[in-house]
Amino acid sequence: MSQTKPKGNLVAIITMCFIFAMISFVTNMAAPFGVIWGNQYEWSKMAGNLMNFAAYLFMGIPAGKMLLTVGYKKTTLIALVTGFVGICIQYLSSFAFLGQAAIYVYLLGAFICGFCVCMLNTVVNPSLNSLGGGGNRGNQLIQTGGTLNSLTGTLTPLLVGALIGTVTSSTSMSDVAPLLFIAMGVFAISFIIILFVEIPEPAKERKNVKFEHSPWNFRHFVMGALAIFFYVGIEIGIPSQVTFYLADASERGAGIAVNGAAIGGAIAAVYWLLMMVGRFSSTLISGKVSTRTQMSVVSAVAIVLVLVAIFVPKTVTVNMPGYSVADGFAMFEVPLSCLFLVLCGLCTSVMWGAIFNLAVEGLGKYTEAASGIFMMLVVGGGIMPFIQEFIAKGAGYMNSYWLVVAMLAYLLYYAVAGCKNVNKDIPVD
Repeated sequence: MSQTKPKGNLVAIITMCFIFAMISFVTNMAAPFGVIWGNQYEWSKMAGNLMNFAAYLFMGIPAGKMLLTVGYKKTTLIALVTGFVGICIQYLSSFAFLGQAAIYVYLLGAFICGFCVCMLNTVVNPSLNSLGGGGNRGNQLIQTGGTLNSLTGTLTPLLVGALIGTVTSSTSMSDVAPLLFIAMGVFAISFIIILFVEIPEPAKERKNVKFEHSPWNFRHFVMGALAIFFYVGIEIGIPSQVTFYLADASERGAGIAVNGAAIGGAIAAVYWLLMMVGRFSSTLISGKVSTRTQMSVVSAVAIVLVLVAIFVPKTVTVNMPGYSVADGFAMFEVPLSCLFLVLCGLCTSVMWGAIFNLAVEGLGKYTEAASGIFMMLVVGGGIMPFIQEFIAKGAGYMNSYWLVVAMLAYLLYYAVAGCKNVNKDIPVD
């Protein structure tokens, strides 16, 4: 896809950026909610996150087809209704009369919310890339939307941590009901806004176009789809394990006896805050610094940061901002490794937009189908953190990050060599 003059207008760009923010708001409730459920069912810490991302596996390709059949706007409206239903079901899990069935009601709600964010992602990424005309400018708009995405990602675990404080056997979903009500309101208001906003429909002109090939025929896209599978696993896995590590008051964890869950939520919020800073910085430089260069640099730096975190002894500590029910916001002493892991947010911030931008470059009429496949592979955000949690149970929290190092190594390879389009002979007009 060549770099052209932006096709949309400011209203459309703002709308897409707002949708980008909503995606993170829904997704980032899973890890702190997992602290609540994990206190009752050890196996369920990452189960909500797994269900949320598992939905991508089922909805990714259908969502891509929806862009061609019903259009970008109707797909967005359907997604918002689906998200509202999913949040309502999660709220139902807070009712005591459900007993042990409550966890399964919650997981159902998380799965339905996964359908919502999958559809929203399928809309927003190609839309912003198209509005920017592809190339570096397309990546710049995706990073702009990603900045707001990170802002809500920062606030969500912070709000949940503040609401639940110290997790005990009596802590339940009812303690975070205010956040669920906010989510319902956001979905309802968003539906009304999108209903009256004009959204560009780049797929309309392709309804009667003959597709001789598919995105799978493009090597750089296939490798990019695998890259996004690993990337989302990295993005979710890093802060989730930090949250669990700090919430674990035992010798196996950080050993924080009071308000560990709240502190963990606040530290995870710093990670998302740094992602916002990184995406905003990328927005400023993406017009001049190539997507490929940015991706190469941040992948290499992230590998170094995670390796340092793995080898730093737990006894070496540092003060980081956190939240205490008694003291409010304050500085708390946590293992130094947490600081290095949180700093990875600066690196992972660039990766989503960069990978999508590189993977769909030159796909033309196959972009919508590619976006659906791309979203299907986002299931890695559920599978890889679940595997990391399994490793953490057996080998310890820090040792689980070797999986993250391996995934980052693949992303570095993709940025250096795998993203090259070697199938330019395939017609895409």
